[in-house]
Amino acid sequence: MLSYDVCECGAPLQRVERDTPTPKGTDVVLRVMAAGVCHSDLHIWDGYYDIGGGQKLKLQDRGVKLPLTMGHENVGEVIAVGPEAKGVSVGDVRLIHPWMGCGDCVVCRRGEENLCVKPCSVGIHRGGGFATHLVVPHPRYLFDIGSLSPERAAPLACSGVTAYGALKKVSDTVAEEPVVMIGAGGVGLMALALHKKMGGKGAIVVDIDPAKREAALKAGAAHVIDGAAKDVAEQVRAATGGGSWATIDFVGAGPTVKLGVDTAIKGGKVIVVGLFGGDVVIPTPFFPMKALTVQGSYVGSLNEIAELLDLVNRKGAPDVPVATRPLDQVNAALNDLRDGKIIGRVVVTP
Repeated sequence: MLSYDVCECGAPLQRVERDTPTPKGTDVVLRVMAAGVCHSDLHIWDGYYDIGGGQKLKLQDRGVKLPLTMGHENVGEVIAVGPEAKGVSVGDVRLIHPWMGCGDCVVCRRGEENLCVKPCSVGIHRGGGFATHLVVPHPRYLFDIGSLSPERAAPLACSGVTAYGALKKVSDTVAEEPVVMIGAGGVGLMALALHKKMGGKGAIVVDIDPAKREAALKAGAAHVIDGAAKDVAEQVRAATGGGSWATIDFVGAGPTVKLGVDTAIKGGKVIVVGLFGGDVVIPTPFFPMKALTVQGSYVGSLNEIAELLDLVNRKGAPDVPVATRPLDQVNAALNDLRDGKIIGRVVVTP
């Protein structure tokens, strides 16, 4: 098999050849058909998260080891199964749920392996889809994509389930009040598409990039706002009729979280999804006086990806721009993503 690996943080991915794995136990080996390129890959590639104040959270401290084959948005064709793997057959085309845990703790047993304190996620802690083949440890992580094409289905494993999980956290307001979405990158545009399928009233999108604001309008945003405008907070308050009941921050930078907090109405929620980095100071009286909720949302659970696929099968695939590139262009795709040149999602195909 062939893969493109992070052998040194920040350095170009290296082409590596190794034996195609043989499955054991409940293992399933898949031939990769499509692998999405996600903004989180940039943090993994760099080897750290910016946590503000000049500090970094290093990925090696979270169990990430090099060399690493990244790629956590994957669709593959089953080519071999272990003797204990049940419910999947050679030739099946499956979406791979990448957010794996230990499988034994309380959260894993209730299907929320994404919250396990001993993660074993595809493309982060174990080999991912920037390769011709990968191994999944159990068939429970494999989902039928129905009539979806592999390149359309692959982003659902992260971009899709991340957006869906965040929208669920504000589901009590989406049908009645507009949702403010900060960031119109791949996950933001996915959220915009899913928001409509979930019965959302409208979305107000904030982004500093004119091209992404235009993409958000084409995708159905009710209103777009320049995140670099000096009066951005005033514009958000005006567009929401006094303040936002529900803000989802797909950037996760200090200033964007602050914007969400500053423009929240009394009783409002701010859901932080993005991992851009930094820090923010929130006056503690705001929490009781504004009845403010600030909540993180980390990817999605096995239950949520099943719900998402059911929604997509009933309402159709999210209309998000998806471009494909050959696997050997994965370095260029990552660099274009870092430079802000990608609208929607890029999917690499071996």
